[in-house]
Amino acid sequence: MVRLQKIPTLSIIIPTLNEANNLPLLLADLKAWPYNLDITVVDGGSTDLTVSIARIQGLKVIKSLKSNRGYQLNIGAENAKGDWFLFLHADSRLDPKWIHRLLIILKEKSSNKFAWYFDFKIKDNNIQFRILEIAVALRSYLLKRPYGDQGLLIHKKLYLSSGGFYPFEIMEDLDLITRITKTNNLKRIKANIYTDSKRWISSNIFKRAIKNLRLRKKWRQGYNIEALSKDYYS
Repeated sequence: MVRLQKIPTLSIIIPTLNEANNLPLLLADLKAWPYNLDITVVDGGSTDLTVSIARIQGLKVIKSLKSNRGYQLNIGAENAKGDWFLFLHADSRLDPKWIHRLLIILKEKSSNKFAWYFDFKIKDNNIQFRILEIAVALRSYLLKRPYGDQGLLIHKKLYLSSGGFYPFEIMEDLDLITRITKTNNLKRIKANIYTDSKRWISSNIFKRAIKNLRLRKKWRQGYNIEALSKDYYS
């Protein structure tokens, strides 16, 4: 008698704030997963139809006390039931290869020693975006610093042992990755994740990169996180 391999369970955690236009597209990608999914939407006070859309889809919805992504991600993880957690931004789209790649990772027992990230892509033909994608790939691979918009796949035990997300308004992704890489490595999922180009089109990516570099430096120097958040969103 052949014993079928049991697939570890997967929880998806999605922080939201007025993502009614984006959330249905991400959920359409997630529906392709061939096994049961535990999906939690943690909403930071949306005034559009985000919460209604999530509930119509039968998802678990948690209304966050704060519009704070680090706080929302932390709450989502506390309520997740799966063996593995996949944190995703609501404006992300997944490469069709994501299912095949995640199944390979989840079936391999040694995978739980690592945190995993997608390859960052923007669906737009602008040459500046190709340069940005290369820069992000180099930063992720060489410096081991993928950001939240690249997703994060992590086993529950590694997430908890690393301390999880802190309730930061900004740098919550970099903070967790920094703690993870002190004792564990990161690996590419080897599938793309696509970010909505709208938030990039209206800004000069080079000026934005310089600003983000300055903010990261201040964060490492111990600057007040609320002040950095105001600077970032100004």
